[in-house]
Amino acid sequence: MDTLHARADWESVGDRWFRKTQQYTKVFDQDLDLDNYVVAGAPYAGALALWRDETKILAHQPGASSKPSIDIYSLAGKKIRAIPWDRGAVKGLGWSDDESLLVVTADGNVRCYDLQGDFSSFSLGHGADNYGVESCRFYNNGMVALLGNNTFVTVSSYAEPRPRPLAKAPEGEIHSWAIISPDHTLSRSVELLLSLGSTVFILDAVDCEDRMVDFGPFTHISVSPDGRYANLYGVNGQARVISSDFQDILFVHDSDSRTPPKYVEWCGSDALIAWEDEVHIIGPGNQSSSYIYDSTRVHVVSEYDGARLITNDYCEFLERVPDDTLQVFGHASESSPASILLDAVGQLEIESPKADDYIQLIRPNLTEAVDTCVNAAGREFDTKWQKRLLKAASFGKSVLDIYNSDDFVDMCETLRVLNAVRDHQVGMPLSFEQYHRLTPEKLVQRLLNRHDYLLALKIAGYLKLPSDRIYVHWACSKVRIGDEDDDTICRVVVDRLSGKPGISFEEIARAAYHEGRGRLATELLNHEPRGGRQVPLLLDMEEDELALDKSIESGDTDLVLYVLLKLKKKLPLAAFFRVINARPTATAMVEASAIQEADNTLLKDLYYQDDRRVDGALVFIRESLNQPDARTASDKLALAAKLLADTKEANLELHALNQTTMLLRLQAAFDRDLTDTFSGLSVDETLFKLIRLGYNSQAKKIQNDFKVPEKVAWWIRLRALVAKREWNEIEDTSKQRKSPIGWEPFFNLTLQAGNPRLAAVFIPKCTGLEPGETIIMYEKCGMRVRAAEEAVRLRDQGAWQRLLEAAGRGSQEGREIERLGATVFSKK
Repeated sequence: MDTLHARADWESVGDRWFRKTQQYTKVFDQDLDLDNYVVAGAPYAGALALWRDETKILAHQPGASSKPSIDIYSLAGKKIRAIPWDRGAVKGLGWSDDESLLVVTADGNVRCYDLQGDFSSFSLGHGADNYGVESCRFYNNGMVALLGNNTFVTVSSYAEPRPRPLAKAPEGEIHSWAIISPDHTLSRSVELLLSLGSTVFILDAVDCEDRMVDFGPFTHISVSPDGRYANLYGVNGQARVISSDFQDILFVHDSDSRTPPKYVEWCGSDALIAWEDEVHIIGPGNQSSSYIYDSTRVHVVSEYDGARLITNDYCEFLERVPDDTLQVFGHASESSPASILLDAVGQLEIESPKADDYIQLIRPNLTEAVDTCVNAAGREFDTKWQKRLLKAASFGKSVLDIYNSDDFVDMCETLRVLNAVRDHQVGMPLSFEQYHRLTPEKLVQRLLNRHDYLLALKIAGYLKLPSDRIYVHWACSKVRIGDEDDDTICRVVVDRLSGKPGISFEEIARAAYHEGRGRLATELLNHEPRGGRQVPLLLDMEEDELALDKSIESGDTDLVLYVLLKLKKKLPLAAFFRVINARPTATAMVEASAIQEADNTLLKDLYYQDDRRVDGALVFIRESLNQPDARTASDKLALAAKLLADTKEANLELHALNQTTMLLRLQAAFDRDLTDTFSGLSVDETLFKLIRLGYNSQAKKIQNDFKVPEKVAWWIRLRALVAKREWNEIEDTSKQRKSPIGWEPFFNLTLQAGNPRLAAVFIPKCTGLEPGETIIMYEKCGMRVRAAEEAVRLRDQGAWQRLLEAAGRGSQEGREIERLGATVFSKK
């Protein structure tokens, strides 16, 4: 009997069964006649938008507002918001998947409203303002508009709207058109079905193809939610349901009506036709199921798994009976395991022994029966049947030795959530399928948009979802619409949110700032622990110095540099320096950044502002090093010296700068007057080059002007003479009595230059040598006999013996060496 009662209102269309569930009654006030309104419903049991049908004449109602508005209601008839409208004729009214309302005007302007009444807008362009918008179609997060010149313009994202035209349509009147959303096309871009003449064209971004049908024209074209089928309703009252690729005609249905229907829509994947007071589900062979509405008008909103029927008095959901429900309640279900399990529970309740007999009868299929009852419970809107089916499943799994209860527990959780949001105070009668396609996270977001924070918190806690977004949304709403003073609101928000993880006070403060409550925004920002979240808003609020302080406190150098860059672009240079001068960290970072980027202009201004003369001089010195010519470099050094002129602590540096400036100017003169270049050389290198080139008078001037020490001058002169192989001058030098650097350097450099004869001249003049060193020096010059004489003189028998062996005893040189040592080193 229970199963008979459950399927009492089922209707069949061929082998398919349909049921209509009444979800809310007394939905709208009696003085609001839906027949006079354009009704647009959001997907997934979302809100309804009502706009007065401008093609109908309405009688004036005393006391009613004469100002037009777009009214937003829940499906239970609860008014959510009224959007005042004075923007002209509305040509399109639709919803996105995230429950944003799209309003398209005749001149091509589009406004995207959320349920708070806030909106963004954009223009369709492409001649929409000149030709006007004729009609619109909407899908997930995009739309297509038909302009007055038969041009179609599409927008694929409301977040980043970039209107672009589709391929050009053929000439002629477009009787009707529909869209196939990008989710269901091979090209992953929107496609259109157009009825022109007796045929249908498929139009996309690049092409328009004739599908070669001859049974048009069609007053209505509708594509199923899954994009697989299309319903073509002709002027002769015939509806053809075909595959959306036009390869197969599923069936032809004759409505026997010459009155054009109000809706040609879909109930899931089943075709639906509705007139003002009749709704037909159609099938093959002219089979159909009719639902008649007496003295009321019906509006249809298609869903992925059914259709929502809206009248003044009722909100109903029409769907194909799910397979699991058929297993439990269907005409052929008397022998199904799930139906027998449901009967077993009935017998258990009256304490009949038949309960065990029923269980034994289906024991081999008991797991399947439990799963079917669980799934069927999820598809029920009536809590009585939910409980009864879950009770049957619970009884069945208690008999099983092993059963995974996860699905059972999940279904119980899901039904608690669904029943909560189906309550008429909330007005979101989601089906099980719609809930899973929408996702719990987006359901919570829809509750937030309706300011139903308590239920959102309960659902988030029950499903273990993050709750920080709920608290932040509540706080943002509080600062926007709260009528308390700033201190009270700040205290209430902070007390409520303190200790909650993941809370962003920056977002709340930004909401306060946009509401014109700058002081409240500043107070709220003080509770934001992350400097990176505080600083951008402070900059937007013109709280520049506070933003800089917060960035420094955060210790994030990138954040500090970001603020400094913003301030430098925004403020005059003097004001910028005044801001950073009181903050050593900021000053140091400006300086380091300018040095890294070689921004010498900024460095000079900074050092001048701080009266840092030495640092400013260093900038000029660095610039001088990069100059291509000596004159410019000397000018830079002169500027550096000018900065240091009044600084007593920099006498040494000032002297060095003056000397360098003088050197650069002399080198500039040498470059101009002599035969070679001297730029970039030091004093010693300049002196060396002058001597080597033979400019002795100029070299003498350099030595005198720069007070080059005599020892240094002798070293440089020696190296220069050796470098240019000026042997005569070197030999003349050896005739002097004394050398400030000694004579050993003369020996070494001359020998290294390949003149051992001249090098030997300096050996007798070398003093302070180690004993026997002269022997080695003569030997290096290739003078073994002279070395042997030194060995004999010094009575160094070992050196003499070594020289003798090196020369060879039989050679002339050997005999001479042997003779020199014969009298001194006689054999004992």
